[in-house]
Amino acid sequence: MHGDTGFPRADAENDFLRVRRRQVLSRLAAWLRREPDDVNIMLPFTEVVDALGRQGERRIGLRVIRLDSIVGSVDRTRDFDRRFRPTSGRMRERWERLAVAQRRGEPIPPIEVYRVGDLHFVSDGHHRVSVALALGQDTIEAYVIEVQTKISAAGIRFRGDLIVKADRRLFLERVPLSGAARAAVVLSDPWRYTVLSETVEAWGFRLMQDECRFLDRPTVAARWYVEEYSPVVAMLRQAGLVGGRTEAEAYLAVSERRYRLMRTHRWDDDVIAALRDQ
Repeated sequence: MHGDTGFPRADAENDFLRVRRRQVLSRLAAWLRREPDDVNIMLPFTEVVDALGRQGERRIGLRVIRLDSIVGSVDRTRDFDRRFRPTSGRMRERWERLAVAQRRGEPIPPIEVYRVGDLHFVSDGHHRVSVALALGQDTIEAYVIEVQTKISAAGIRFRGDLIVKADRRLFLERVPLSGAARAAVVLSDPWRYTVLSETVEAWGFRLMQDECRFLDRPTVAARWYVEEYSPVVAMLRQAGLVGGRTEAEAYLAVSERRYRLMRTHRWDDDVIAALRDQ
């Protein structure tokens, strides 16, 4: 425990002053480094779930969870920063009361959290989390409700990451890939998912015209991946046109250049050669 002098009340006062000082210095350092505004802001639960697409939830019960997995809040995002340090002195009295209880070894009720992937969001117990972190603890008891979402929460670190997740979710609703295909088609620029969606839908429209029949979205997505995307990516790799991009980024960029230069939707060696020479 940090600074244990044997006087719990004085230690608790020092604990609060220490975490407030660190919170202020962290804000100053972020400003000096010109970091994005969302670096020190905890993630809002509602925005995360909306971006990922909520499907359902289930109660897991009492668990011991790691404190570093708690990244956000249901409704208290302004009172604490990303590391659950108080952002003002308004809560000092309650915070220090909990810190004294912790230092005296008194029983502390479990917190309540929502789990999204490997991330946890506090619905009740923000001060308890803040005190536990300030005292150097690694874990805490929590009643957990797990939320199922349409896409994975993996890769979410900051609020800005939610834009990528939301656009990917919308892409997968328009182009419902599954299995390995779902994991293979990845873009780093969220706005490009809209362009790729339109590209696949246009490909599917031409396919339906050729076959004179209606095809639903899952069928179009599956056939696009097998008949269009995979063969084209293989040709691009062989021609050295992928580079440091993802395969989906290379496919989208080259397909756009192909149409602008040659006004064609076909892929063959002549098309690849012409694009490589540009």
